Amino acid sequence: MPKIKRKFKKALITGISGSGGSYLAEYILLNQKKTKIYGTYRRANKINFEKIKKKVVLIKCDLKNYKKLKDILKKIKPDVIFHLASDADVKKSFIEPYKIIQNNNLITLNLLEAIRVLKFDPIIQICSTSEVYGNVEKKFMPISENCNLQPNNPYAVSKLFQDTLAFNYFKNFDLKIIITRMFTYLNPRRKNLFASSWAYQLNKIKENKQKILLHGNLNSTRTIMDVRDAMRAYWLATEKCNIGEVYNIGSNQIMNLRKFMKFLKLSSRINFKTKLDKKLLRKSDIGYQIPNSEKFYKKTRWKPEISINDSIKYLIDETRKL
Repeated sequence: MPKIKRKFKKALITGISGSGGSYLAEYILLNQKKTKIYGTYRRANKINFEKIKKKVVLIKCDLKNYKKLKDILKKIKPDVIFHLASDADVKKSFIEPYKIIQNNNLITLNLLEAIRVLKFDPIIQICSTSEVYGNVEKKFMPISENCNLQPNNPYAVSKLFQDTLAFNYFKNFDLKIIITRMFTYLNPRRKNLFASSWAYQLNKIKENKQKILLHGNLNSTRTIMDVRDAMRAYWLATEKCNIGEVYNIGSNQIMNLRKFMKFLKLSSRINFKTKLDKKLLRKSDIGYQIPNSEKFYKKTRWKPEISINDSIKYLIDETRKL
């Protein structure tokens, strides 16, 4: 089969005010200068908008408003859509499951239905998550795209619905859907995630505003990669991946969170005390999660390029802005 490489004049990022959406916009601005970027947001975020606000078209829109979303799509008619909008707080999903599930499901349904009704033909990347796999037994590692889906928190349930709905619109209505399932990456702009929370607290300790770094479960094992590598992967997926397929995206840098904490100490060059905060423990946590990204690599030749040391340095530097 001939190699695919699509080109895009207009890109729409849903949820551009979020951490992933804003980093993706920065990646496209830097590396795809012929692509005009539009982004929808529900609430402005000063920090996340800092580098993009004068360079992209920002559109305030609650995607639960079907009519407004449809009008925006009709006006823009993007060539490619990165669907990143979601309420992605796992901890919050245990407190307000109805709200999280309803929001994430409705905005995805509205997006897909509006595209179906308008009858235009964009590539739609559903930016999903490895959370949909849940706790997978080690004998089934690394996790392939064919692994059983067993989400173990309400947020993950909402993302599985999103994946299933998108695939249904591909099968029944010929929408050009690509589903990517992103595994762990270091995201400095989300301080409720383990790595960014630790880096944020570390900066507070350096400033003598905090004495002890609080953490949750340190026994989990993940693969770690840089946010900039993750954003490059999102772009390559739309350029090169097959319509109607699911692709895992993850690093081969396997690390226990206890070991990651040691890396953080070495990188910061300060000796700080740590303490378990039981409030940070999930009711159901994923202990061990290693991806098989071979399918994605074969289509794109993507692999992480930024070292763990450079990623941690970037993480610490970026969280100072929060």
